[in-house]
Amino acid sequence: MAQPIRLTPQANLETLVRVADVIEYSRRTAMIDSESSLPVKHIAREYLEAFEKLLHQLDLDAVERIIHRLQVARDSGAMIYVAGNGGSAAAASHWVNDLGKMTKLSGRTPMRVMSLSDNVSWLTALGNDEGYERVFAGQLENFAQCGDVLVVISASGNSPNLVRAVELAQMRGVVTIGFLGFDGGVLKNQVDECLWFPTEKGAYGVVEAGHAMLCHLLTICLVQDRPVTASTRA
Repeated sequence: MAQPIRLTPQANLETLVRVADVIEYSRRTAMIDSESSLPVKHIAREYLEAFEKLLHQLDLDAVERIIHRLQVARDSGAMIYVAGNGGSAAAASHWVNDLGKMTKLSGRTPMRVMSLSDNVSWLTALGNDEGYERVFAGQLENFAQCGDVLVVISASGNSPNLVRAVELAQMRGVVTIGFLGFDGGVLKNQVDECLWFPTEKGAYGVVEAGHAMLCHLLTICLVQDRPVTASTRA
């Protein structure tokens, strides 16, 4: 027969304190939940409605023109550079991956692509020594040639380093394309081609989601741009 466990008065006191702490924590948690319940469904519904509105504003004629620019660069062996800051830098890196790898499924000439946001050593050296507005233009100086393409991704359209990169690119005869949001900023009237999601200033979430969607849309178009052969004509 098991012997009952006898606790010392000190152990009994410690146990009671721990139980009291747990009860108090549960009480406070319940109060927080009841007083400030987060309206998740409402927030999600508003976001999805804003994003749907954004999609209906997409200029498909501009999509077609930009695809043509990318096709010309691919077929001529020109370089395609992509740049952005913050979340747009992540979008640039992701899209360069897709353009370089995924578009090979088309059977066409592989695309020569480079993200100007990825080389941390070079980017920070330029920022430290020449100023952050030079981090993209300083790299382009080593590569940009007539017929190349530069794509800049920016919600505001006002990033000085992207403006400087576009200025340099246009001096070299590089085609410039912008993925923009808000009011389009300086870049809207500076680039050769523009895909612009007009929103209120500060709507980074839906604009950056829209830019990510654009990258996938353009990639899918290029993947499906397969060479015409005798079998495909039949």
